Amino acid sequence: MVLTGRFSEKKVTAAEAVKKIKNGSSVFIGTGCGEPQELIKAMVADLSIQDIVIYQMLSATLSNYVNEAHFLSRFSLKLFFISPYMRQAAFEGKIDYLPAYLSQIPELFYSQQINLDVALIQVSPPDEYGFCCLGISVDITLAGLKTAKTVIAQVNPRMPTTWGDSHIHIDEIDHLVYHDEPLVEFIPATKNQQVVERIAHYVIQLVDDGATLQVGFGHLPDAILPYLKGKKDLGIHTQVITNGLLSLLKQKVITNRKKTYLPNRVVASLCMGSSELYQYVDNNPMFYFRASEFVNDPNVIARNDNFISLSSALEVDLTGQICTDSKGYLFYSGIGDQVDFIRGSKMSRNGFSIIALPSTAQGGEVSRIVSHLSEGAGIATTRGDIDIVVTEYGIAELHGKSIYQRVMELTQIAHPKFRETLIDESKKRHYIFPDQVPPSRQDLIFLENYKSYLELPNGKSVEFRPLLSSDEFAIRNFFYSLRDESIYYRFFHQKKVFKREMLQKQWSTVDYRKNMSIVGLVQKGKYKEIIAIGSYYGEEESDRAEVAFLIREDFQSMGIGSYLLQLLEEIAEENQYNAFTATVMSENVAMVRVFKKRYPNAQIQAYGRESEFFMPF
Repeated sequence: MVLTGRFSEKKVTAAEAVKKIKNGSSVFIGTGCGEPQELIKAMVADLSIQDIVIYQMLSATLSNYVNEAHFLSRFSLKLFFISPYMRQAAFEGKIDYLPAYLSQIPELFYSQQINLDVALIQVSPPDEYGFCCLGISVDITLAGLKTAKTVIAQVNPRMPTTWGDSHIHIDEIDHLVYHDEPLVEFIPATKNQQVVERIAHYVIQLVDDGATLQVGFGHLPDAILPYLKGKKDLGIHTQVITNGLLSLLKQKVITNRKKTYLPNRVVASLCMGSSELYQYVDNNPMFYFRASEFVNDPNVIARNDNFISLSSALEVDLTGQICTDSKGYLFYSGIGDQVDFIRGSKMSRNGFSIIALPSTAQGGEVSRIVSHLSEGAGIATTRGDIDIVVTEYGIAELHGKSIYQRVMELTQIAHPKFRETLIDESKKRHYIFPDQVPPSRQDLIFLENYKSYLELPNGKSVEFRPLLSSDEFAIRNFFYSLRDESIYYRFFHQKKVFKREMLQKQWSTVDYRKNMSIVGLVQKGKYKEIIAIGSYYGEEESDRAEVAFLIREDFQSMGIGSYLLQLLEEIAEENQYNAFTATVMSENVAMVRVFKKRYPNAQIQAYGRESEFFMPF
């Protein structure tokens, strides 16, 4: 567009534009990779500009100046989120952190609780109708420019044109500075590939085809994304588009077809990544950019069925409290979008949230699963908000669980060397019973090989996996759900009470080699319940193991017993056993039939109402 008349009068140099900033002004700067670098440099270079308060969401360019002499005497930085570029400055007290939910930051501007004098933004060149585009930085930038008394825009031909609520007319801009320069690129480095792979292994089990995802700030959520390449028809509704999404977009893993709100569109507020990513979103109608008060509104998020929020944390305590913005008293990042999306996912039909984090920090010397948050640590996400936590050691399901259950779930996915200490600390705080047995110190990643699924004639699917310490309460419920006859057949007497001592012994004796228990689970609403258990117990100084299984009555005669027996045999054989033994009540016709079908050459010895089976593999 050729600027004529009053429009051409708006064109100035960067040095001339920043002269419009009066001493004592409050200045807003566009977010992240969309920040106007040339305008920032010009403002800092003009030594006549004094006593300026700067508001910004994610800052990069200013990190080049915070250590310069006299900079902090001229500029006061108030950041809503501390980027990696500004982290050291935050530790040294050189910036002021302003904690706020991303969805609510724009209202701080619109209500004039934060009164902005000047907005420094970056836009694409105006089109033939006089509209410029905010491109990859809509988020809180739109509210910042709408409420500032003076708007100065850096016009950069490299700024992508994006679809959505991202266009402003040149009438809304007071001064235009034409400057061509590369956009800021942001590509987080993966810190520990092996840990990422293991965490991703668990995360992909939680993400179903057709789910809609949000991906939080940070290197870990971004690094997990490429491992979702085997999924189908994923959708995206997220604050920030990152490079981790690029391969999924190009491979058509992300199609947005199954989204129930704004289908066929990636809904986002920001884009932070490489020039390749910026080229991909440029004028691409798949991407729909809106301001943070829309994208991060939990009520908007919840309109997406099957919504999954994926974010990270610095620490998780054993009650489920999450710290994301500080390391003790040192501010590290920010509240950002986590709480908005976690609450939106909880309101979504079949939605939930995942907090993914490595089990340790500082080279493995510090546990990130802790008995209590570090002194000074901020609680970003409360106990009541949390759903699922994932580390490289497994999945902890917390929603709807008591403190006792949470302790067992989280200790189980902590690094093995910290598990006993966490149990001891929990006993001191009376979170758990004094006689609680700690989870195994083994790295149980090998148990993933023992997971399997069976489709039943009634259309339900049963998941089979090894028994875990966190199953204690679920096993209790399973036993109490059974009829007296089933209990009698299994225990040879009418057992009425299943005390904690018995339940703890059930799993504490399982070493997953000499002794193994497999449980079968079916979906019940958003959660799973145990409907079957099968176990073998290795006999001392023998290559035989005693086997038994128990199935809830409404799931009997569906092939579950035969399937369990097959699984247990495969695991027992792997652990150098070559025969099962079993004692069966003669009237337990169903179990007798299962054994005879699997082992037609079994040796059977009857003793009154009981029969002894010897079943070589």
